Amino acid sequence: MAVVACAMLAACASIGSPEGGPRDYTPPQVVKTTPEPGSLNFKGDKVEIIFDEIVNLKDQQKKVIISPAPKSQPMIRTVGKKVTIEFRDPLEENTTYVIDFSNAIEDNNEGNQLDGYTFAFSTGDVIDTLAVSGIVLRANDLEPMQHVIVGLHSNLDDTAFTNIPLARVSRTNDRGQFTIRNLKPGSYHVFAINDMDGDYRMARTEDIAFLDKVIEPSTSQYTSQDTIFTYDKRVDTVVTAEHTLYLPNDLLLCMFNEGYRSHYVRQTNRPAANKLYMLFGAPNDSLPKLDIIKPADHAADWFRVERTQDNDSLFYWLTDSALIKTDTIIVAMTYLRTDTADRLEQVTDTVRFGFRKSGAQIKEEEKKAKEREDRAKRLAQLLEKQEKAATQGKELSEGELEEIKELQHVDPNETPKLSMDLTKSGTIDVGDSIILKFDTPIADINPRGVHFDVKRDTLWIPYSGGLPAFKPVNDCDPMRYWLPVTTLPDSIYRLTIDSAAVTSVYGLHNVEMSKELKVRGLDQYANVYFKVNVTRDAFVELLASGEKVVRTATVKNGNVELLNVPAGTYYLKLTIDNNGNGKWDTGNYKEHLQPEEVYYYPKKLRLRANWDLDENWDIYQTAIDMQKPEDIKRNKPEQSKNKLDKKQDKKGDNEEEEEDEFSTGITNTYTGDKYNDAKNNRPNRRLNR
Repeated sequence: MAVVACAMLAACASIGSPEGGPRDYTPPQVVKTTPEPGSLNFKGDKVEIIFDEIVNLKDQQKKVIISPAPKSQPMIRTVGKKVTIEFRDPLEENTTYVIDFSNAIEDNNEGNQLDGYTFAFSTGDVIDTLAVSGIVLRANDLEPMQHVIVGLHSNLDDTAFTNIPLARVSRTNDRGQFTIRNLKPGSYHVFAINDMDGDYRMARTEDIAFLDKVIEPSTSQYTSQDTIFTYDKRVDTVVTAEHTLYLPNDLLLCMFNEGYRSHYVRQTNRPAANKLYMLFGAPNDSLPKLDIIKPADHAADWFRVERTQDNDSLFYWLTDSALIKTDTIIVAMTYLRTDTADRLEQVTDTVRFGFRKSGAQIKEEEKKAKEREDRAKRLAQLLEKQEKAATQGKELSEGELEEIKELQHVDPNETPKLSMDLTKSGTIDVGDSIILKFDTPIADINPRGVHFDVKRDTLWIPYSGGLPAFKPVNDCDPMRYWLPVTTLPDSIYRLTIDSAAVTSVYGLHNVEMSKELKVRGLDQYANVYFKVNVTRDAFVELLASGEKVVRTATVKNGNVELLNVPAGTYYLKLTIDNNGNGKWDTGNYKEHLQPEEVYYYPKKLRLRANWDLDENWDIYQTAIDMQKPEDIKRNKPEQSKNKLDKKQDKKGDNEEEEEDEFSTGITNTYTGDKYNDAKNNRPNRRLNR
């Protein structure tokens, strides 16, 4: 009996946890609502939605939106299986309300999302039923704009967008798609806004989009046929069904920022004894006018300026030694500032630039002074010892003699040297410029101290035709100079700059520099040729990962040439250059100006050395929302956990991962009249209600 009992206890102890059954991939389902969906004459202040399992609301501030928007944000909360929406303001009479949850609702256990759930009711006798849909893309790079506000105005005045909150709103999903539901018949303007201040109206600093035309929501009927098969795959029944299509369903909104910035002085300081810094709130067409009030005695040409292209960030390098030694410089600065009426006015401010050495700088200078003093003392001691040793017919040790040489070589009063280097050295690409960069502005480069030779067999031959002088790279940077020479592929060059050939504005000189430059051969590059169906001014940018621009080329008569491109993986972006200035330009709502159009070649370019790529590119063939390659897309859709797990379960050892339903080009994709792309080559999106 004891043995049997022990065996039974052992059996009981070995029992594991029971399996929980198959994985749940089903999102929560609505089982009851108060009021019922589509209710009329609702008079309450609370909506309750009950699900078949415990639910959570994820990112409700970003995803859940109520239209029309109440003045006060309703209280939205979840308790167990129930979601409750409590309105704090009285609801408007005879109005259809829509609560759009997007994909915020998910079950508590597995995180399965209920995607696209909306709830509508009316406070009047009629509930509005029309709908429009589309997509919002960022204009300059076609990124889907996630969770931004899209809204309509029945007030067709241009000022409505800036003065009146949007009448009916929705929010884009993580693919930039939107649907605005439960609309009245009528005419509307369509807008999108990244509503940073939450007032549902345009501010000049916010990202916006607007449709050029007025839309009128409508419906269209269509018939579909589904086939039912028998178990042995023979046709059993053909079922015909009538459906309603809600139009327009292909609205394309291109979001941009006008780049408006108020003109004012953001920052002034003196980061070093020889530099003044000024930062402005907006780009300037010209530099500010500076008049030094104190000290009154200074040179007329007292600075060299280093600036950005837009003149909004300025470094004034002081070249007058009296100014550099002055603790406080007082300047009268005349510049443009935005007034309260949003107009530019010229103002003059008095700016004080003070400079005091930091504790660390003082310590460093004291340290160097102490080192110089110690070296001098040590050298004096060794020389005295050497002299005494000589009177005794003796010599110092080898170590002491070597130390004397090192100490004598160091000049305690040696003038600092000008720091310089090439931006690229060693192996360079065909077409690379030879650019010298310095750490301070340059006063002069003596051409007689610059030598440029090419290697022929084992000999160095001077550059033919005479060596041109170094030139500033641009008028913004006084510390970068380039040598205007033509280098040939598969060649070796040597640039030598003699000591003291370059002089800075502070009188510093360079040490001798000699660098060899090897230019790659043409067989290490690829050439890219594209025929593009573009008749307007346009330019193409060759992009590396991270959308870094590697090369830019103008479209000439529909042809694009990108020569001598290093082997690698690239992407192609085309911009319609309406004003011919060679750069992408943003839009302007007040002027009804849309941003310049952008297109992406939908495939990556894998370029191999010594290889040419010759392709045709129809910029309208692929729908605009599907052009940008996934590898460089940043705003990617949120991966629903249940879909991800389902894929993993279905994927066999040798099977390819199945495509997401939104990457097929058929479901939930959009085209736009503006782009006239693959609109006629795929089915219209159907709004199932």
